[in-house]
Amino acid sequence: MFQPVLVSSGIVGWQFLQRTYDQQLETFSQSAAQKRDTDHFVEKIRSVTSAEELVSDRQLLTVALGAFGLQDDIDNRYFIQKMLEEGTTADDALANRFTDSRYTEFSAAFGLGPGEIRGSLRSGFAEGIVDRFQANSFEIAAGAQDETMRIALYAQRTLDEVVGGSGSEAQKWFSIMGQPPLRTMFETAFGLSSSFGQADIDLQLGVFQDRAQRSFGVSDPSEFADPEIMDRLITTYLARSQIVNGGAGESGASIALTLLSS
Repeated sequence: MFQPVLVSSGIVGWQFLQRTYDQQLETFSQSAAQKRDTDHFVEKIRSVTSAEELVSDRQLLTVALGAFGLQDDIDNRYFIQKMLEEGTTADDALANRFTDSRYTEFSAAFGLGPGEIRGSLRSGFAEGIVDRFQANSFEIAAGAQDETMRIALYAQRTLDEVVGGSGSEAQKWFSIMGQPPLRTMFETAFGLSSSFGQADIDLQLGVFQDRAQRSFGVSDPSEFADPEIMDRLITTYLARSQIVNGGAGESGASIALTLLSS
């Protein structure tokens, strides 16, 4: 199976990955294992009419969960079935109880809850899920070599959706905090330790807003959908990660210059 080519860690490696991403993703997506699962999904998903049918087919469930970065829940079939069956329309539905918005997004997309319209009935649904699955699978494969690359790719792909929807600024910050890859990116870019997540949630919100304003000149998370600001965020994250990891692949002076430039 094709594995992502990463020539270096940090900013140099990220720049190479950006230049070659489309070609690498296409090659990765055409590998036998990927094609086997995605072709099965496209062929079968339209005939699935219940949550039980979906979770009973491991190939279908692999693509469905993987499209939303929830692949680690593949063996929690009862949990996933209940989440899909309850849907998202009720405030107390299982998917809506999590701070991680990926669960709500996953359940809503498939539309197998009360009063919901099945997602598979929408034109292009299967292809859209497959595209997300392939991108997430590529990110995981890249992360097996360098976790910072996985997080950077994930943020580049999903952050604009997380911060671009409806909801208050606070709700969008909480959505960022609720998704582990995005939380890691922001905590690192803001110079916060991973233990910061144990602090009072309202304190966390205030610190995130303050650090965003000081580091990037914005406090509204919607601003990170701007490509220029997102690029600064990712660059800062990668530079700070290199410092934490000993600056592998790039000189300390170069990393410091990057941070000052950002």
